[in-house]
Amino acid sequence: MEMGGIWMGSEEYSHGFFIPAISVYLIWVRRHELNFIEDFKSSVLGLVILLLGLLLFLLGGLATIRTIQHYAFIVAVTGIFAAAFGRTGLKIAWVPLLFLIFMVPFPQFILNNLSSKLQLISSWLGVEFIRACDIMVYLEGNVIDLGGYKLQVVEACSGLRYLFPLASLSFLCAYLFKGPFWQKVLIFLSSIPLTIFMNSFRIGVIGLLVNSWGTEMAEGFLHDFEGWAVFLLCMVLLFIEMWLFSRLSGKKTAFSELVQLPEEWFSAAGQSQMGFHLNKSVFAVIGLVVVLGLSGQFLRGGEDIIPQRKAFLNFPLQLGNWNGRQDYIDKKYLDTLKLTDYIVVNYLAPGGQSSVNFYTAYYESQRKGASVHSPRSCIPGDGWQITSFGQRDFPELKIQGTPLRVNRAVIEKGDYKQLVYYWFQQRGRSITNEYLVKWYLFYDAITMQRTDGSLIRLVTSLDKGQDIEVADQRLQSFMKDMVTVLPDYLPGKDIVPVAN
Repeated sequence: MEMGGIWMGSEEYSHGFFIPAISVYLIWVRRHELNFIEDFKSSVLGLVILLLGLLLFLLGGLATIRTIQHYAFIVAVTGIFAAAFGRTGLKIAWVPLLFLIFMVPFPQFILNNLSSKLQLISSWLGVEFIRACDIMVYLEGNVIDLGGYKLQVVEACSGLRYLFPLASLSFLCAYLFKGPFWQKVLIFLSSIPLTIFMNSFRIGVIGLLVNSWGTEMAEGFLHDFEGWAVFLLCMVLLFIEMWLFSRLSGKKTAFSELVQLPEEWFSAAGQSQMGFHLNKSVFAVIGLVVVLGLSGQFLRGGEDIIPQRKAFLNFPLQLGNWNGRQDYIDKKYLDTLKLTDYIVVNYLAPGGQSSVNFYTAYYESQRKGASVHSPRSCIPGDGWQITSFGQRDFPELKIQGTPLRVNRAVIEKGDYKQLVYYWFQQRGRSITNEYLVKWYLFYDAITMQRTDGSLIRLVTSLDKGQDIEVADQRLQSFMKDMVTVLPDYLPGKDIVPVAN
């Protein structure tokens, strides 16, 4: 039911309904090659795989991370199949079983990073196409400036809506394609550049239409129709690629027969009957499912513990000698970020000659798609280039008892240069690595029943020709005043739950 809701609510995975049916069909047409095993020892591999899947499902339930449970379901199904048909059956059906992976959405943080990168690549290639048509255009991040019109390549236009369905289709075509293994691999992998190129082509065409007839060319029915047309064209190019590979192999395969199921599958299936034999592995499978199911009732994760904290509404606009002016984020960005609370303040340095932009986003729960967005993925979307990136330690500065370590980035856009410090404050830890954040999120969800966390980001601009060390000293001076106040607004490791 949950997977069905994801498929219906996400255009990137609307093809998910077809994946299980196709997998079952591919196994069914080869049923004559499958035989139920009678020897319990032959089922041990399947039982081990099933146990692994059930344990993953249990861990996913404890952490309430649905993606783990979704993948665990596929592992468990593979284990049950291997327990019934043994190693031989697994060799026959491993590709259709692996195909089930395409029905499970990627974790949200991977989707966010992937979408940001695809937006930038598609924008750049789309602009190059527009320029090739002798039209003046300027690109700033993922915003295409045509002079009279501006087009923003939003997340929905990143190409993910093409990539996942086309990757599923290319995997299926590669499996059914009659050719050497290296050609099958290339057919599957080609879905990535094909999607990027065609999505960029679509953006370029939209730019040309908007330049000639206005912004209505990028909205409504025309926008959706262009998407469907591009996807169909991607499919045609995929089949052309397969046809070229067949010609390269010296075969004169008809275009309509490139992915035709072998006739021997059907003729042999009609002549063979698959016998059924009950062995001890059936009882072992039932026992594992029952035991883990009952365990899940007692060990399953509950709702997150929501810790007490001060709201950012009360955050001081004066920190030491720094005077601040509060700013706000547009609703369209808030809808994407899905944060619980935030603060944006521009603090003027003593003397009022320079400023520090202070931003903190807080999430009381980072489950079900709501999670911290890394600035490293978002900065290029505004047209900034990261020219220097590293980490810097400040052992004399501590937040919630932990010495502070920050990511340090120098970013540039044209003649403008900025220095950025940021880190993730997660349940008493100061973390700089995005993937380590996800590991602690999983670990703490199980051990602490908490997934709250925050992002802290400091930005200051440099005057032309100004030494970068001046900007470093400015941010460090601000942090000395900031770290004395911030812990009241970000819960540490030891917390007091919010009263119900």
